Amino acid sequence: MTQDVEVTTGSTRQTRSSTRRQQLTPPTTTTTSEHVPDTSSDKPPIEWLSSVLTHSTRVLRNQRDPVMVKRTWLSSNTVPLPTTYPLNPVDATFIFAQEQAGTAVCISPDGVLLTCSHCIAESASELSQNPTHILLSSKGGIVSARVMAWDPTRDLALLMITESELPHRPFPYIHLALTPPKANTRLICIGHPGSEDLEAERRGVPTEYDTLVLSEGKFHGLAKGQDPQDNSDMGALKHSCWTYWGHSGAGLFDRRTGALVGLHSSWDEDTGMRRGVPFEAVLAFLEEFDGRGGNGMGEGWKWFVREES
Repeated sequence: MTQDVEVTTGSTRQTRSSTRRQQLTPPTTTTTSEHVPDTSSDKPPIEWLSSVLTHSTRVLRNQRDPVMVKRTWLSSNTVPLPTTYPLNPVDATFIFAQEQAGTAVCISPDGVLLTCSHCIAESASELSQNPTHILLSSKGGIVSARVMAWDPTRDLALLMITESELPHRPFPYIHLALTPPKANTRLICIGHPGSEDLEAERRGVPTEYDTLVLSEGKFHGLAKGQDPQDNSDMGALKHSCWTYWGHSGAGLFDRRTGALVGLHSSWDEDTGMRRGVPFEAVLAFLEEFDGRGGNGMGEGWKWFVREES
């Protein structure tokens, strides 16, 4: 699958975490689970990831240690949810394989991943150099995903899973909420905290955080005077769920319904308030992409699924 990446110009986001690139060789074993393939469509098939990994040394050359550590933890641990939801937000969560972390959430059974643009690239030139990314599911399965859209102003990006250890659709996904959250709505955040303590006096000190963490908090509205469509410097959404560097791109879900209401993206050093990309920006971004024909992908794709009324 080869599609042009949509690039929206905007200011360059400055992140607080290191972007040192670590390369790793992926494991050769595969995970198994009960899964029924979707054979009802004529969409391009998901390729077996094992063959892709054999020929992807350029992408994964420096990523052995992080991906093995993350994979081991994910395949042997379960993140408990506070209640039962129609769709499981933990199952729909993916984490980036690189050591500097990053999180994404699947919003379609077709394998569409939503994340923050700065998890993908800080500039258009960096984007062109890295069109494909390796991620792990919350159960430890490895996927390869290609960037489909990148909007540094909204701080949003879309990826499409093209190769997987379980090479067929549907993928676990989550609904997008029908409306923005109201003030003080209880939230959950599911994200991947980085493994290195950036506040330590020396480099390489581990944080000892779990690979995938669920935290709870509340929605505290939008930043006064900030355009919700411009999250290039700091996210307009305010929330109080615990996060650490690496949580960027993590889904913010309504605790009652499990529906996606935003993405965590940053934090305010002055107030300590966590910040994120608001529902309004997410919906506009997805509707614009869908309205342009999904970057030339044709009909029949579900780019996102709304919560049922």
